[in-house]
Amino acid sequence: MTATAGKASTYQGNDKLLYGIILGVITFWLFAQTTLNIAPAMQKDLGLDASMMNIAVAITALFSGIFIVVIGGLADRIGRVKTVQIGFYLSIIGSLLIALAPTGSMATAFLLVGRALQGMSAACIMPASLALVKTYWDGPARQRAVSLWSIGSWGGSGVCSLFGGLVADNIGWRYIFFASIVVAIIGLLMMKGTPESKAETKGAYKFDFAGVLTFMVTMVALQIVVTQGNKMGWTSPLILSLIAVVIVFGSLFFRIENTSGQPFVDFKLFRNPTYTGATISNFLLNGVAGTLLVSLQLVQLGGDLTAQQAGTLTLGYAVAIIAFIRVGEKLLQRFGARKPMIWGCLITGLAIVLLSPANVLLDDYKILAMIGYTLFGVGLAFYATPSTDAALSSLPAAQAGSGAGIYKMASSLGAAFGVAISAAIFTALSANPESVSWLAGVITFVGRQDNLAVREAAIIALMFNVFMVAVAILSIMLTVPKVAAKTAP
Repeated sequence: MTATAGKASTYQGNDKLLYGIILGVITFWLFAQTTLNIAPAMQKDLGLDASMMNIAVAITALFSGIFIVVIGGLADRIGRVKTVQIGFYLSIIGSLLIALAPTGSMATAFLLVGRALQGMSAACIMPASLALVKTYWDGPARQRAVSLWSIGSWGGSGVCSLFGGLVADNIGWRYIFFASIVVAIIGLLMMKGTPESKAETKGAYKFDFAGVLTFMVTMVALQIVVTQGNKMGWTSPLILSLIAVVIVFGSLFFRIENTSGQPFVDFKLFRNPTYTGATISNFLLNGVAGTLLVSLQLVQLGGDLTAQQAGTLTLGYAVAIIAFIRVGEKLLQRFGARKPMIWGCLITGLAIVLLSPANVLLDDYKILAMIGYTLFGVGLAFYATPSTDAALSSLPAAQAGSGAGIYKMASSLGAAFGVAISAAIFTALSANPESVSWLAGVITFVGRQDNLAVREAAIIALMFNVFMVAVAILSIMLTVPKVAAKTAP
């Protein structure tokens, strides 16, 4: 045993390391996710069109989803501390590019590269930091560490809209990303001196380069099709070519992963119906993040609220998701996974329905929005822990690591494509009022009439999110068995 390994084997995690890790987690969940609210301000300042801004919003979660599994596996071999540190450096570079993005022709390059690096940063930090928590804390101390780690992610996502609005309206949106740089530097300093941690590996590791490459090409091409299809024309040569790329490279990816000895996406896991249902519903429930983007843009573009005023409406979401995350755990213990997963989906669906009536007066909508955002947090909190348990407890121990990685990948990719599709629907319909004018003949729109296109587009886009929730419920009902309640440990 080396001196480093010996030090690591006796090392006990402390609050300095823990809070450094949490700072790494919130570089994504708090700072990077603020774009869900501040996108209109960024778009206007940088001189971007709506479709390009939609790509910028979604690409961070996309790159996180693409790389989170493979980087999590590499972290076990090259070192988890090193991987988290690399994640911090990527976050610093990405945030700097966004903060310094110039207005005009270069804005797109700065913004997209910066957002992609933020996604890569999350793919480094999230799995490696959680592995450190599991390695360097034991017993009640580990439970506390995991809870604080979870609050860093869930809590960060809960307050990102409010935080982003406050900063953007008072000192400028660029300072969000300057603050992210400062937080990352502090996190790096707090982790200094932590002994390296690696997994005990058996056998040679073969990096699935072909699988990762084909998967990345497929996902990026699909993202461009979703976000740019309406602008460029669905029958344009470029879009048709990209659809062909998705089909060809997607087929290649499926074939490579089914024949690889060490695939980074093991499709054999999906022979387990419970795991499959939990993962699909997880993808869809994360996909309804598009609700936040659409509803926040609705009140800004259609109601002339500032980003700060819009973000204030989401305060209930932040409070609820932190307050109720442990309730989901208790429901799991009492009822098993199936019921709280369905209850969480139903509450989330009700929340989106409450956020959908864009035909009412702004003051009335604000009340509905505050109730809706609160229920949104409650629903996701009810769903989160039971879903994770249903997915992972249904797998044998040998597949737990791979299964957890794919499940987490589904979270990121669900958010990426859910946001992208919702934004694409909203942007396309609001820019083409004639396509949704029929809605005014079905629903009475009170108040201002000069913003009908935005209001009508928002209703359609939000209904798409309700549809995703319905499919999630169906997947749970068809796959997650009715089992006895779990006993508390």
